[in-house]
Amino acid sequence: MQITYNLKPALERRSEQFNPTTNVGFGNLRTDHMFLMDYRDGEWCDPRIVPYGPFEVAPGAIALHYGQSVFEGAKAFQHDDGEIYTFRIDKNAERLNRSADILCIPALPEQMQIDAINALIDVDRLWFPMQEGACLYIRPFIFATEDRLSVSPSEQYTFCVMLSPSGPYYSDGFDKAIRLLISERFHRAVSGGTGASKAAGNYAASLKAGKAAAEYGAAQVLYLDANNKQIEEVGAMNHFHVLKDGSIIIPKFTDTILKSITSQSILDLGELLGCEVRQETVMLDQFISDIESGKIIEAGGFGTAAVVSPVGSYIFEDNRVITVGDGNVGEHTKRIYKVLTDIQKGLLQGPEGWVQHVKRVHV
Repeated sequence: MQITYNLKPALERRSEQFNPTTNVGFGNLRTDHMFLMDYRDGEWCDPRIVPYGPFEVAPGAIALHYGQSVFEGAKAFQHDDGEIYTFRIDKNAERLNRSADILCIPALPEQMQIDAINALIDVDRLWFPMQEGACLYIRPFIFATEDRLSVSPSEQYTFCVMLSPSGPYYSDGFDKAIRLLISERFHRAVSGGTGASKAAGNYAASLKAGKAAAEYGAAQVLYLDANNKQIEEVGAMNHFHVLKDGSIIIPKFTDTILKSITSQSILDLGELLGCEVRQETVMLDQFISDIESGKIIEAGGFGTAAVVSPVGSYIFEDNRVITVGDGNVGEHTKRIYKVLTDIQKGLLQGPEGWVQHVKRVHV
């Protein structure tokens, strides 16, 4: 893939935004550039890196009316050698294509996606925040651009990658458990729909549920299946719980659950974590009973942004509350978080190929 470059001058590291004592926040900043590529006449073409800025999109673009848009979320980290490394970016590229297939968007070769991400990181590597727990959050996405109001797949698309220099997701540290709302009113997905894709419309549909959760003092909704019998996932994360024997349980992936890269990583790290990690169908009634009996001692969510979100309690729509363990962040959850983040930061050797060096070409 031959990329063309239209570059701004490199950012100087002494910018206030990178003061080591100041948290830049998560997802608030953008780097100088973005990667763009178009799909037209049946092929992906014109790969380019340009200054970050607005798109020119027709008012009749299919993405604006019918939601034909998918995205990904990944991270890159600076290791002690001063170099930048991506984490499992191949899995994100693979998942973007799975999402694209569900929404009738043409596939984008995985290596082409990876090359685009690496080229953009290389150009904007000086944007990496010089503070503890920082990352470059990577947002690749595809949206339909054809100007047409009939309901059918677009014949034109834009692929874009942008970067967000970010501090730690938990600005106050990883020491406070959240509450989740168990709702029978709101459902994230039904079988045969777009639930297994990272479709933009799935997140639009979650906003009302998120507002409802806030009214109950909860951070997010724990979604159930359409029959309100099985636990599926948490807002924008997969769910997990820990049994008294230390086993980690993740609900089985279905076509209504997005396969979290973090969950897949935890499933592969059982030996390194020193415990069994397995997937099961999790029935709500049994889950509640096991919390109340003390069989379940910890719970939480897995996702790219937060990595691990500890859950201390659940609230129901009748305001009944159940508390997991003592309501605090458990030792198993802390270990999961530390092992995975240490691999990401290069402090612990993970499985081969999980961490990939972004080579220096332009800087």
